[in-house]
Amino acid sequence: MAPPSHSFVTIDGAADNGALPAAPMMADTPQQKLQCPNVLDAEEFRRQGHQVIDFIADYYARMGDYPVHPSVTPGFLRDVLPTDAPRRPGPDAFGSALQDVRDLMLPGMTHWQSPRHFAHFPASSSTVGALGEALIAGINVVPFTWAASPAATELEMVVVDWLGKALHLPESLLFAGGGGGTFLGTTCEAILCALVSARDRKLAEIGGNRISDLVVYCSDQTHFSFRKAARIAGIQRDHCREVQTYHGDMFALSPTELQAAMQADVDAGLVPLFLCATVGTTQTTAVDPVGELCAVAASHGVWVHVDAAYAGSALVCPEFRYLITGVESVDSFSMNPHKWLLANNDCCAMWVKKPCALVAALATEQEYILKDAAAEGHGVVDYKDWTITLTRRFRALKIWLVLRCYGVDGLRDHIRSHLRMAEAFESMVRADARFEVVTERHFALVCFRLRPPEKLGGEKTANQLNRRLLEEVNAVGSGPYMSSANAGGMYMLRCAVGSTLTEERHVNDAWKVVQDRASAILRKMEIIYSVLG
Repeated sequence: MAPPSHSFVTIDGAADNGALPAAPMMADTPQQKLQCPNVLDAEEFRRQGHQVIDFIADYYARMGDYPVHPSVTPGFLRDVLPTDAPRRPGPDAFGSALQDVRDLMLPGMTHWQSPRHFAHFPASSSTVGALGEALIAGINVVPFTWAASPAATELEMVVVDWLGKALHLPESLLFAGGGGGTFLGTTCEAILCALVSARDRKLAEIGGNRISDLVVYCSDQTHFSFRKAARIAGIQRDHCREVQTYHGDMFALSPTELQAAMQADVDAGLVPLFLCATVGTTQTTAVDPVGELCAVAASHGVWVHVDAAYAGSALVCPEFRYLITGVESVDSFSMNPHKWLLANNDCCAMWVKKPCALVAALATEQEYILKDAAAEGHGVVDYKDWTITLTRRFRALKIWLVLRCYGVDGLRDHIRSHLRMAEAFESMVRADARFEVVTERHFALVCFRLRPPEKLGGEKTANQLNRRLLEEVNAVGSGPYMSSANAGGMYMLRCAVGSTLTEERHVNDAWKVVQDRASAILRKMEIIYSVLG
């Protein structure tokens, strides 16, 4: 690793490594007070912009040179960077900073865009997505109201309907059908916005003093962000019901179990409030039966939100529409285009059937400075009233670019290419009798494990055996990076195909590493058992 290139210029012009000596106090002259450095010089921006584009292009070209996951220890970067920010920049500060990114930071990164990254759901990237982010940052508007940036608000309204139609969502969730949507940063925000809206709507019915009686529901496979959102929304910790799921149901939430949980709460004098169903759970991509769950929830007046953060992107392919049968009955729906639709971080899309519920819970009042008389009476959307934050990004511009430049068919091709590679990986696992596929594959995640031979301990050693397998797979420097799940007491490996750069050869190479490491582990175990036996 190259030494750090961070040298700065102190107040007296001497080179310094970041430790700042006391500087004499100097009174500014009138001329100095009026002067301001031009930090938005067009030509300088053009020059430095070319440097950044070249840097990123070189990074993608050299992606294979980096191990997916770094071998570093805590403090590796803090120990080499100065403890204080520079008072004044040194010569070619920008070029020097880019060198530090290359020499100090990239070697300590987990490379999410690596074609050998199979550990997590993708943070998909594309040329258009990255340049869309640059365009957003360059234009740098803050579209909290229609008046604050009319084009940004209206583009968001158009594009969120474009995306909803591309995903085959019901018209009732679109502006065209009386619903509507918005672009947020993450699913965590979407769930919290929906939950707060449901809370206020219910309390308006039963009385605000009964907030301690509200109960929310999910499965034991639901993402932890739901439980966090419930706490923020004021739901008591012991009023978040995690309904147990089972391997026999492929870890999907059972409508029968949900009904029993809700009825038990009603019988105890509590008030069912909110259900978070999931299409594509984090651990195994389980799919909750949306329509059946909505039927249960309706009998108790419960708000139903569908979290499709990862798998929602697959709905762009018509063949997956059956997985959300009954979605017409949900109150809200969210998914993350930045996960699998080439949109780069960050972007979460949320749709609601009744936007008035969001506005009732989240609108601000008496903000005279934000009002615009020209907008009154025209049914405009002020997105500050749909979300938690006031300051927000022009994310619609990026999604508009992705849809315009790749088209819906292009996005379908992208998704289907990963589905084919995941299917190929699954076939290779099934072809090796030593392994088993643990859960049904719906999308591009394969959950599998090494079968524990009976003579080597059988099921008693299964979890330990597969933990060791994952450790050894991930220890191969040029090999794949995978992760694990533990559902129903079974420890399994996760191979999530989704990087934009992943090709069939990377999937084949990953499987060879898994097989080789498994063979080595089983040989060692046989030797140990033979000696002990």
